[in-house]
Amino acid sequence: MSIGWVFIKSDGSSPYLAEADTTYIQHRDILFKAAEIVESREESFIALQMLETSCSEEWARFNVSLAAANLREIGSNISQESTGELPTPQRPGAFCMVFKEPAGPVLAIAPWNASMIISSRALAAPLGAGCTVVFKASELCPAVHHSLVQAFFDAGLPVGCINTLQARREDSPSVTETIIAHSAIAKVSFTGSNIVGSILRQLASKYWKPVLMELGGKAPSIILKDADLEQAAALCAKGAFLHHGQICMSTDRVIVVKEIAQRFSQVLADHVRSQYTDGAGSAVTVGVAHRAKSLVDAAIQNGTSFIVGNNEFHDDIKAAITPTVITGVKPEDQIFSEETFGPSMVVYVVEDEDEAVKLANSSKYGLNAAVHSCDILAALKIARRIECGQVHIGTITEYDEPNAPIGGTKASGRGRNNGKYALREFLTTKTISIHDPSAAVSFGSH
Repeated sequence: MSIGWVFIKSDGSSPYLAEADTTYIQHRDILFKAAEIVESREESFIALQMLETSCSEEWARFNVSLAAANLREIGSNISQESTGELPTPQRPGAFCMVFKEPAGPVLAIAPWNASMIISSRALAAPLGAGCTVVFKASELCPAVHHSLVQAFFDAGLPVGCINTLQARREDSPSVTETIIAHSAIAKVSFTGSNIVGSILRQLASKYWKPVLMELGGKAPSIILKDADLEQAAALCAKGAFLHHGQICMSTDRVIVVKEIAQRFSQVLADHVRSQYTDGAGSAVTVGVAHRAKSLVDAAIQNGTSFIVGNNEFHDDIKAAITPTVITGVKPEDQIFSEETFGPSMVVYVVEDEDEAVKLANSSKYGLNAAVHSCDILAALKIARRIECGQVHIGTITEYDEPNAPIGGTKASGRGRNNGKYALREFLTTKTISIHDPSAAVSFGSH
């Protein structure tokens, strides 16, 4: 079945929609080829990410790897997800068909912090479904995003299927509303902060546009009393400090039962001192670093205490913060409820598992969480009770599989990314029925 890409043409007159004669096989092959190109340009993509976002080589290399995996996973699901259905009618003389069709042109907005992971799926899912994309690239990593778009074109994507837009931060509100308001745009896809997400959600509602959003998080890691403390401490630290804490799924909260809290805190402090002597990288901008630092500073001034670290800058330009763990945070502290986006985490001590779950669920966010226990069944029971999109047992909160759905609940967004789940976000169904005109038309008993 041909599902075609939907093009937008603008030559000074009113834009219009037309259908290109392409098939899902072509869509799949282009995504597969784009994945190969991304991998072949790995070193270039790594260098660009490190230059523009100040990330580590480890994080940059992981971005390239997962971006290619995203393209392949989405591509491999196109055939199945594009296949329609033939439901059996309940009335005689009728034949029904359900077609899967592209939702239409998509405005996709991707952030800088996982510059290739998020942009790869933001582009691949709508393209795989047969939609064109207006791609608003981040002003903080323009070269990374433009280079990724080029990989799609080099893979054979027709001109016009991605239209890349770059805007200064001060111009973004007006530019974005203009695009959302346009009658050609059928859906908005956004990954980023809750502040911007809230604005976009209101705009999309104003213009009757559906949204796919993955927003902020306040990820908890729950440490049960039978957990391997050294392993749990190492994973919590990794989850908190990876990429200078600038990930929406970073471990912001560690919730530990009272029985093991003192021992765990000591093990955690020892691990951070020994493994993070060189820090946790640098923030993308001085402004991001100062905001993260200010949240911890305010809590310290209100009586919170350090477990390890001092929340001080350790570079000349004041963009790199010493990895820090604090405890004693109060509900009135801003860091209790707000995403930190820096290399810090808060340890909370609770009486038992029930209180741990209650505290984990007290957040307005519901993106990711982790549970640490040597009893997998016990951990699974806890995981089922946590209100969020993903819970990972025995690993970091940031864990991501290209073939598993990822997305938030509550204030962390709506809809799901990755693989077949992402494709479904950009496909609509159309029912067509064929009837025998001579057959009686009956509705109920009349």
